[in-house]
Amino acid sequence: MIPSLFERHVRWPHLGLLLVLAVALLPGCKKDEKKAEERPPVEVTVMKIVPRDTPVSFEYVGQTQSTRQVQIVARVNGFLDKRVYTEGSFVKAGQVMFLQDPKPFKTQLDAAKGELAEQQARLQVARDNLARVKPLAERKALSQRELDDATGQYLAASAAVETAKANVEQARLNLGYTTITTPVSGLSSYAKVQDGQYLSGSGESSVLTYVSQIDPIWVNFSISENDVLKRRTEKAAGLLRLPSTDEYEVEILLADGSVFPKRGRITFANADYNQQTGTFLLRATIPNGGGALRPGQFVRVRVLGAVRENAILVPQQAVLQGAKGHFVVLVDKDNKAEIRPVEVGSWYGNDWFINRGLSAGETVVIDGMVKLSPGAPVKIVDTKAGLESTSPKGTAGAGSTGTPAPPGPTSAVTSEANTPAQSAMPLPAQVHFAVGSAQLDADATAALAIVAAYLSGHPDTVVEIAGYTDKTGTQSKNFLLAKERAKTVRNALFDKGVRDMQVSMKPPANVTGGPDDREARRVEVKIASASGAEASNATMMKK
Repeated sequence: MIPSLFERHVRWPHLGLLLVLAVALLPGCKKDEKKAEERPPVEVTVMKIVPRDTPVSFEYVGQTQSTRQVQIVARVNGFLDKRVYTEGSFVKAGQVMFLQDPKPFKTQLDAAKGELAEQQARLQVARDNLARVKPLAERKALSQRELDDATGQYLAASAAVETAKANVEQARLNLGYTTITTPVSGLSSYAKVQDGQYLSGSGESSVLTYVSQIDPIWVNFSISENDVLKRRTEKAAGLLRLPSTDEYEVEILLADGSVFPKRGRITFANADYNQQTGTFLLRATIPNGGGALRPGQFVRVRVLGAVRENAILVPQQAVLQGAKGHFVVLVDKDNKAEIRPVEVGSWYGNDWFINRGLSAGETVVIDGMVKLSPGAPVKIVDTKAGLESTSPKGTAGAGSTGTPAPPGPTSAVTSEANTPAQSAMPLPAQVHFAVGSAQLDADATAALAIVAAYLSGHPDTVVEIAGYTDKTGTQSKNFLLAKERAKTVRNALFDKGVRDMQVSMKPPANVTGGPDDREARRVEVKIASASGAEASNATMMKK
């Protein structure tokens, strides 16, 4: 069909315009494509994945206890003459600690000796009388009755002598009890009585002081049931190699982050399960020759001896976190960036265990990954060898949790103290609560005591406290509960002497990612940023 004149006038001018625009745009498109093709590759530092058996440790909150604490008591009634030991000093077994007035007991001893001498004289008379009567009775010169009377008098006199001897021995013991000594070597406590006070051989007034044996010293700590089951599962899966109970070594970390020089071993595992705390009790025995550890101290217990088999470690800076969880950036065979989701485990010094997502021989970007996008060209400028441990030999970072093979427990508080910038800090820390509860259990209280001790020694340090809302229930109630839990942690720090200006309260946050509901029942205590900490503290303290 031949186009009409109208169609010719309408359609062709538009077609020409389109052709002109297309010609004009083509150079620009080619220029943009050329620019995209010529974009230089991103320079990165990488490392090759080399699985290896890695020694790991598990950390718990513990408390020291004397291996033998003995009360020093008065065993006889009387007045206290003198305290002869120095309160708080180290005393040796047999050392004199108190002296009672001995004069009444010396008098009793003299009287008992006199009674003994009298009875011995009577015995001699009875013996001589029997010696005279017996021959006469045999010759029928005396009656059998007279012989029986002489024999009875002799036996009675002999019994009286034995009784008098016992009285002398008792009087001698009572006199000896006026010199009060310690039966064990250890650290002495303060005196509960003063010189001149009357002491009773029974009741509260008889307790004078106590002596605690501190070499060796016990350290008690607890492990949760969940932690026990998790380690057993890892062992069954071949991911973790655990030694027998007596092959675990125990290392003690003090409140300032320093490591106690002596190591010990686990010597007791309680068979009973604590239904209130959901934990098992373990005890380690630690050599303490210098007496640096004292009974009642809160410490961190690092249990050594476990090995993660064929473990994969990557630096912490190489692991990024997005809306769907953790991921790393790999370099594929075409030298292009590839995003790979991974499942992270516990920290190990400056590194992170990767439970799933990486294999031996793969190339992970450890520097320069923030400039990359999926499929972007990569230029490798440096290659690190398979990652060596950045933690002390045979230990894992404090974020590692776990249990020795016997029933054992993690505390309600875990810490990530071995981050690069905080190697000597018990921070950041996490306090976990029971479902629907804002009460601290014993383990959480003990761990917060360590945090408080650190903050008291670092008065310029400010921490932020923030709770997380439970995943179940109404949002409004969960928000109030999270806020109440944060206040509980704050008040616990205040009770331990932390100043209010060292604490900055943050609003509760929602938990994103992570399969563990326990993470939704936690309160975090971490170092506050320099900016905004003071203003936030002043605002939240009023609430």
